Amino acid sequence: MGTNTNTVRNMGAQRPLVIFSKSTCCVSESVKILFYGFGANPMIYELDQLQNGQQLESELVALGRGPSVPMVFIGGELIGGPNEVNSLHLRGELVKKLLKAKAIHVWK
Repeated sequence: MGTNTNTVRNMGAQRPLVIFSKSTCCVSESVKILFYGFGANPMIYELDQLQNGQQLESELVALGRGPSVPMVFIGGELIGGPNEVNSLHLRGELVKKLLKAKAIHVWK
């Protein structure tokens, strides 16, 4: 049944904030800038620069959360792509998740 998603799930749980991205994707870049603005230091996997990038991208697609990149994990939990990230941000929940996961330590 379907593609195994264990690799990306394990990678997504290795750090408080993990972003699967492509170096050529402007949407990925805007999501990274948003997190940098909070003072976060995300682990970023650029799929177009990794030897197993196509396999990882297939796993991300198999998670069924829309486009493959950017895909964000906070505290080991799959948050989703830019729509989910922006929705959390607009509801004031993104910073709470980042603080809880210790992806950021202080927020004004």
